[in-house]
Amino acid sequence: MIKRIVRSTLVLGLLFGLTFTPAAQEDPKKMNLTLEDCILKALENNLNIAINVLSPELSDIAVARANEKFMPQLSMNLSTRDTSSASYSFLDAAGAVATVTDNYSADILQAIPTGGQFSFQVDGYKTDTNRSFQTINPRYGTTLTFNFSQPLLRDFGFKMAKREILVAKNDQAVSRKDFETNLSNTILNVEEAYWNYVYSIELLKVRKQSLKLAEDLLEKNKRSVEIGTLAPIEILSAEAEVATRHADILQTQAQVRNAEDQLKALMNLQADGAEAEAMNLIPVDKPSYEKKTIDFEEALAIAIENRPDLESTRISLKNSELNLSYAKNQLLPSLNLTASYWSPGVSGDQIIYLNNNALSGVIIGVVPGGSTDAFKDTFGFKYSNWSVGVTLDFPLSNILSKANFATARVSLEQARLRMQNEEQQAFVEVKSAVRSVQTDYERVLAYTVARELAQRKMEAEEEKLKVGLSTNYLVLLNQREFRNAQVQELQSIVAYNLSLAQLQQAMGLTLTDRSIKIGSLIGD
Repeated sequence: MIKRIVRSTLVLGLLFGLTFTPAAQEDPKKMNLTLEDCILKALENNLNIAINVLSPELSDIAVARANEKFMPQLSMNLSTRDTSSASYSFLDAAGAVATVTDNYSADILQAIPTGGQFSFQVDGYKTDTNRSFQTINPRYGTTLTFNFSQPLLRDFGFKMAKREILVAKNDQAVSRKDFETNLSNTILNVEEAYWNYVYSIELLKVRKQSLKLAEDLLEKNKRSVEIGTLAPIEILSAEAEVATRHADILQTQAQVRNAEDQLKALMNLQADGAEAEAMNLIPVDKPSYEKKTIDFEEALAIAIENRPDLESTRISLKNSELNLSYAKNQLLPSLNLTASYWSPGVSGDQIIYLNNNALSGVIIGVVPGGSTDAFKDTFGFKYSNWSVGVTLDFPLSNILSKANFATARVSLEQARLRMQNEEQQAFVEVKSAVRSVQTDYERVLAYTVARELAQRKMEAEEEKLKVGLSTNYLVLLNQREFRNAQVQELQSIVAYNLSLAQLQQAMGLTLTDRSIKIGSLIGD
């Protein structure tokens, strides 16, 4: 566990005689920003995040599309047919035979998790004809049918039936983990840009202070030349040093603007308007350091459990395993169980002939009947019918299925090796991050001492110059050493802050430690 042992904040103003000068909030040309402000602004406006936030939405759509397989499907049909043909038999009507047929059907089909399907169907018809010798005319018929089919070998089982859904859900989880990785990278980029901007500003202040020291020495030399205590040639070295330090300031000013532009780009301030883009950013947070005792084994365990890129690879591995199981199942022959049950019903106007002989053609009465009678027979299951059977489909060659199986097996092996490689990479990154944190903290302590000693040495040399015991060259040399010590100390503090951020990311805690939940970003 990372334990906080010592917390000490480096106040650059006390060490270097420098302080931040944040702009007043009333100044419309300046914007005070903490590191957290920059991160929140990047989460709100960053274009890379805006692009990647759509990936989880697409994966949600894919899951919904895969689930559609188990949605009930309703189909309906309604048709009318009117036919007329010449009469060619004494059984037909004289002149022409006319028949009007109305058909309708409704069918509900439902896939089931075991790989089979169940259907419920109602069919009905009405026929009206002028043919002779009909016993029922018009005639109404309905049939209620239940069908069930179930694969017993190929495509059998929950995993086979739901493979597309499982793969889509895994892809959905991968998309979210990839989005987490993208967020973590963006936050780390913002932290790096923020601290590099802070470093550039402080470096500019250090170099301005160094220029001031050189200018003060030049003025002292000029006064000494005027009163005759110093040769005029001594002024040249001081003037050259002033020019060199002025050039350093110009270079650092460009560095400050570049660092500011990089931070603005990550926050995409253009999204807030041209006025926001034109503002001068004033970083409020100052570089600080606190000693952390880090156990590598525990840090590695946290990384293995929390890193979104590793979790994404683990989920992809599950998909490869599913694909191999499916490809293996497709090598089996197709053996399907089918079962049906149907209940018919018929009714209509019953025609009564003389002596119950339809061939007589003499109609003596009609017993009315309607479609409701057919429905009663159908749904009363007056006439029960059923069938059960199995169908075996055994391909004589399954070269394609074997090729798919071989491909899935190789893909799974690749996925496993990829998992091992990423875990190994995580091991290296965590180990390097832990080492960097420890090393950079020790560097801060060492460079702080070096800066203090360089400052004391410079001040002592300046005092010696006042009493004629030193030279301009030695004073300028000590000023350079003090300036370099200041820069090295500042660099080490910024590097330590960045090392902590990189360790946080290597352990997969960038979002967790900042209480950032991706659900609020993707609209869950």
